[in-house]
Amino acid sequence: MEDDNDQNVTDDFELAGVPDSFQRLWTPYRMAYVKGGQHQFKDQDDCPFCVAPERDDEQSLIVHRGETAYVLLNLYPYNPGHLLICPYRHVPNYDDITAQETAEMGALAQQAMRVLRQVSNAAGFNLGMNQGLAGGAGISAHLHQHVVPRWGGDGNFFPIIAQTKAISASLDEVRQQISEAWAQA
Repeated sequence: MEDDNDQNVTDDFELAGVPDSFQRLWTPYRMAYVKGGQHQFKDQDDCPFCVAPERDDEQSLIVHRGETAYVLLNLYPYNPGHLLICPYRHVPNYDDITAQETAEMGALAQQAMRVLRQVSNAAGFNLGMNQGLAGGAGISAHLHQHVVPRWGGDGNFFPIIAQTKAISASLDEVRQQISEAWAQA
């Protein structure tokens, strides 16, 4: 018999995995990434962001080279046109860059947004920097800013259910369109 003072545990709180007002999506397959399952580049010799400017633009997916920073397509984009803005210097954190690098990265982010609106009719953007392993940086040793174009309804359950992301254009095609528009802007 249940005592009036005893309460059902589920009445006091919601169990993990039970949908709540946040509508969490549980993605346990990402635990390998969170626990360091990805190779982390430590120095300039194996850092893809240090090697990229040494190669030609097409090979490195570079769309623009600035004075202290450059812009390239993300090799693993969330959406078509997902750009990365990187300082040439191999530094891990935003507070490691100079005022000149900060200003140029900001100007490049603004230009990237203008170009992506023109080329792809982007309706919105996600801008961000993941710093350090704990901050979710895929390559934590070299600072980079993401500029991800967004459109209404561009999110779906494919990446979660089928671990698949549908990208509607090749990296080469997108790089060429953005690079040409950048030169004209």
